[in-house]
Amino acid sequence: MVNSRMSTSGQARPPKKDRREEARETARLMRAEQAKRDKRRRLFLRGGIGIGLLAVVAIVTLVVVNNVSAPAAPGPANMASDGILLGSDGTTVSAATSAALEADADPIATDQSALADTANIVMYVDYLCPICGDFEATNGEQITSWVTAGNATVEIHPISILDRLSSGTKYATRAANAAACVADFDPNKFLDFNTAMFAEQPAENTTGLSDAELTALVDGAGATSPEVASCIADQTYSGWVEASTQRALDGPIPNSDIEQVKGTPTVLVNGVKYTGSNSDAAAFEAFVTAQMTAAPGE
Repeated sequence: MVNSRMSTSGQARPPKKDRREEARETARLMRAEQAKRDKRRRLFLRGGIGIGLLAVVAIVTLVVVNNVSAPAAPGPANMASDGILLGSDGTTVSAATSAALEADADPIATDQSALADTANIVMYVDYLCPICGDFEATNGEQITSWVTAGNATVEIHPISILDRLSSGTKYATRAANAAACVADFDPNKFLDFNTAMFAEQPAENTTGLSDAELTALVDGAGATSPEVASCIADQTYSGWVEASTQRALDGPIPNSDIEQVKGTPTVLVNGVKYTGSNSDAAAFEAFVTAQMTAAPGE
């Protein structure tokens, strides 16, 4: 007969009282070990939450800093497309009016369906660009006569890509800002202003015109609204100039056969880019005539 005090392994088992004490001690040790594990787990979770909170704070701080360093810029009135559209009833040149865009609002492309009977000329210009000056000297008077007679519209987009060539004064941006100021406060004088800007165009690698000289030039062009001078001095639309320039460089360019602006001047007639000589008036006139007689899509 098997001894009742022997285990199945052949070893003597402790008395029942000792077994109870042993079980209690084992349970106590297990509880102690579990308590240690729970404590380590709580510490780990608290540390993880702390790290997560630090990460959230860092992200929020980065967003706030970025927003402070690059605030969104509202645009001028009458330039909802990032350009100002000028036309005529056959006698007087005037601007198409539009509300100022809110900060970060997308530009609204000009609806050209209502302009089917005219040549629609769109120009992206930098007022420091000498080739833009050549184009204006060659074709400016001709374009003005077409617009005045009601045979064409012109939509002018002032952009800034040549600040690096103005000896640190950011003339290209300041000039485009002046254009936005005229568009906002005296839009019907914009075409005269544009002509005057190129007539007095400074050379590259100079400081360009001062803000006071820009204001005097604007006054001479007939844009005499008192708000224009303070708008130029305060560079009210310099942030918008930066944003609209980037939009032109990134594209897409609406109502056109090009994806983006790659240089100035970029001139489009009824959506087709002019690739001829910028100093040949006859070539440009022939191009405009060809686009007026071309079937849609040609």
